[in-house]
Amino acid sequence: MSIINVTKSSMPPFEEYIDEIKNIWESYWLTNGGEKHKRLESSLIDYLGVANIVLFANGHLALECVIEAFNLTGEVITTPFTFASTTHAIVRNGLKPVFCDIKDDDFTIDTKKIESLITENTSAIIPVHVYGSVCDVFEIEKIAKKYNLKIIYDAAHTFGVTVNGEGVGNFGDASMFSFHATKVFNTIEGGALTFKDDSLKNSLNSLKNFGITSPESVEFVGGNAKMNEFQAAMGLCNLKYVDREIEKRKQVVERYMLNLEGIKGIRLVKPQDGVKPNYAYFPVVFDGYKYTRDQVFELLKRYNIIARKYFYPLTSNFQCYKGVFDSTHLPVAEYIADRVLTLPLYADLDLEDVDRICRIIKE
Repeated sequence: MSIINVTKSSMPPFEEYIDEIKNIWESYWLTNGGEKHKRLESSLIDYLGVANIVLFANGHLALECVIEAFNLTGEVITTPFTFASTTHAIVRNGLKPVFCDIKDDDFTIDTKKIESLITENTSAIIPVHVYGSVCDVFEIEKIAKKYNLKIIYDAAHTFGVTVNGEGVGNFGDASMFSFHATKVFNTIEGGALTFKDDSLKNSLNSLKNFGITSPESVEFVGGNAKMNEFQAAMGLCNLKYVDREIEKRKQVVERYMLNLEGIKGIRLVKPQDGVKPNYAYFPVVFDGYKYTRDQVFELLKRYNIIARKYFYPLTSNFQCYKGVFDSTHLPVAEYIADRVLTLPLYADLDLEDVDRICRIIKE
């Protein structure tokens, strides 16, 4: 029996990608903001409906760079219910992550608990849009303005998502998108930052290129986080199909909902008002079900179906952070992390396989 992985990378027709990269052998321009890189930037500005975008080798380096560009200091309020990258980017910039608990319904940061964590050392809030669900961006904006804090969204899961018709990349001071192979839209590896302040573009482009600002001037202690032309070419090809991919993902999600909605002990994330989703992930919380999350995980694995405990453990419980940061005030995040499982979801997942996955869980 073939393996059904939790995700499968979207790829364009082979011939299209070969055709797209063919002229690289004519130009010999492989990186450093080449023609394909510039075309992808322009295309993504249009698609995402944002004012500015800077492309990166991956989303993690993008997040590290924007934290540095804003010259943040002291403490940053964030969520532990996220991938390692979010917390690591904060710590690798010499900052202290202050963990805020999450909401029970959509697993995004609980805005009612943010203000109690703000101190004189707080410089920013880094919330995470989770599984394609969007944080309460309007309440976070109010809090940030009240305390003069920067907002950087980890928007890795929300490519193409809109809130009341506005692209999700327009909220806060900046948003980081991941274009990793497993995401709704990918450039093999890759990432981007969107932002409104035009002046940020030069510093971000310099930070991702060793701090170089001109052929004979290095003004920042930068790194190397440039997206190459082969990545950009994959992005240009995949962008043509992303709407179709999202529509196919929607059909998979609707099939899961049809199978699992209303079953006692199984909790599903409900659609958010005003949000156009991208169907990035399908999380299920096993809360009082006849099997625990871990039992369902092992049961599916016996049938070559690979689900994922995502996110587990909380980043605040990582071995590298034990005894370093306080994570005792996160009861909701702990509860969800112990019970959540993301089921296989990708555009080409056969609906009969969805039925089979659900039948195994139910029977």
